[in-house]
Amino acid sequence: MNVANEVKTFLVKHLKLNKSELELDIPPSETFGDFALPCFKFVKKTGINPVETAKLFAEKLSRLPEDCIVKEVKAVGPYLNIFVNKQYVAKQLLPLIFANEDFGKGTGKKERVMVEFFQANTHKAVHIGHIRNMCLGIALSNVLEFLGYRVIRANYQGDIGPHVVKCLWGIMHFNEKPPKENRLRWLGDIYARANKLISGNEKLEAEIREMTKKLYEGDPKLVELWQQTRQWCLEDFEKIYKDFGVKFDVLFFESEVEKLGKEIVLELLQKGIAKKSEGAIIMDLKKYGLGVFLLLRSDGVPLYSTKDIALAKIKFERYKIDRSIYVVGSEQELYFKQLFKTLELMGFKQAKKCYHLSYGLVMLPEGRMSSREGTIVLYDDLMEKLYKKAEEEIKARKLVPEEEIPELKKKIAFSALKFGMTMRENNKNIIFDWEKALSFEGETGPYVQYAHARICSIFRKFGGKLPAEIKFELLKTREEEKLIMELSRFPSVVADAGENYKIHLLCRYLLDLAQAFNEYYHAHRILDAEPELRNARLYLIECVRKVLKTGLNLLGIDAVE
Repeated sequence: MNVANEVKTFLVKHLKLNKSELELDIPPSETFGDFALPCFKFVKKTGINPVETAKLFAEKLSRLPEDCIVKEVKAVGPYLNIFVNKQYVAKQLLPLIFANEDFGKGTGKKERVMVEFFQANTHKAVHIGHIRNMCLGIALSNVLEFLGYRVIRANYQGDIGPHVVKCLWGIMHFNEKPPKENRLRWLGDIYARANKLISGNEKLEAEIREMTKKLYEGDPKLVELWQQTRQWCLEDFEKIYKDFGVKFDVLFFESEVEKLGKEIVLELLQKGIAKKSEGAIIMDLKKYGLGVFLLLRSDGVPLYSTKDIALAKIKFERYKIDRSIYVVGSEQELYFKQLFKTLELMGFKQAKKCYHLSYGLVMLPEGRMSSREGTIVLYDDLMEKLYKKAEEEIKARKLVPEEEIPELKKKIAFSALKFGMTMRENNKNIIFDWEKALSFEGETGPYVQYAHARICSIFRKFGGKLPAEIKFELLKTREEEKLIMELSRFPSVVADAGENYKIHLLCRYLLDLAQAFNEYYHAHRILDAEPELRNARLYLIECVRKVLKTGLNLLGIDAVE
């Protein structure tokens, strides 16, 4: 049920207006109604000024039937303020939510969408910056799928290139014995230390360039070490996927697309679309304001661009997708503009169907993180802190018996992490602060989880079964009407979050709904109310619980009971 659409339909019927002309504003305060209709554009139709038009419309709607979407209207200046009949909405809306586990779900969309996310490089430790990417990718994929799209979850991993060679160089020169566990972390440490030694040292940088060339050419010793260490990384990645509850449909690797990429680049050169510059192959995009895009190094070593051109072709041709979304940090904005323009100039028809979902950096209070410098918050360290804090909260609140703590602390820790990484607008940087990250109060995932758990607790205390007939007209307090209207917004919020790639809107909605429930819980008796009122209130909060659960699940968060 879309309340705004129903109000528009009502106005079309009773005021003889065209639906396409109707734009409903949200008033700054609920005292001015639920919606406001600006009357400026109807002056030609009425022949009078906007203020008089609002009065005319109010007069036409002065005698409303009791059982309809609009309860009252008031002319205030050039606006028609509209008060929705919340009991009518409750009667139409709540049974829909109560009877379904997936209220708001869309159907029938034929478009196939590939969402590429995580993209952690092998031979580097996974850190908090990767986690923001993972959380956004999981949530966006879930929301698009919920809306009815056929979603393919893809991961493109940098398993070859200079960063890998620096790590291999470090292994060969540091001569350290690898650990039996947490090998990805060990490799990340080797990389960071090697990079510090190599950076600025012309002799070592030349050595790395030569090693990179040898690896691409298939040097047996390098390939053997690369394959072994690559496998260690992939095994540790699988553990992380399991932690996050994500299953990728497709795993792409740079090592598997570089050959096709080189072929395409050489073809672009042959056709005159690309050109040579100092031995390298480039795209001159200066007339588009995009500078020069390097496609292939002068020594023949492929670059990110070489491989991404091939990957775009593989995505659309092999998987028959209609849209390709790249979840990648904002520091790559120019790169993706150059890539998409290159795809367009080479005649790739689906170039316009590629979208870069850019997001801000994750920063430390003292500045930007860097895996090159080793100044990063590692995934393992982060989770250890979150698990510890979650366990402290569980014990302090006496939420579950001792034997249930391990499972619950994981759910709460990942709720804090996933919600914290998706609640900000995509383009906003996150200043990662331990205290805020570990807070279990305020605007957090655990706050929403706790609202869900509280409703479950109320029903356990109730222990009965609700009757088939519910008197929705009894739900008439300010807090009840607020909850009803909040519930009505869910489908449009999910649609907005998915269609416009704005997952933070869903987070904001869940916080608002949880807060509205908590205000209601503290203001009114539920189980102690008179039976018919009690049943209506229980019915209402069960609808709240279902929507909270659906929303949390879309973010990849478990709704604890």
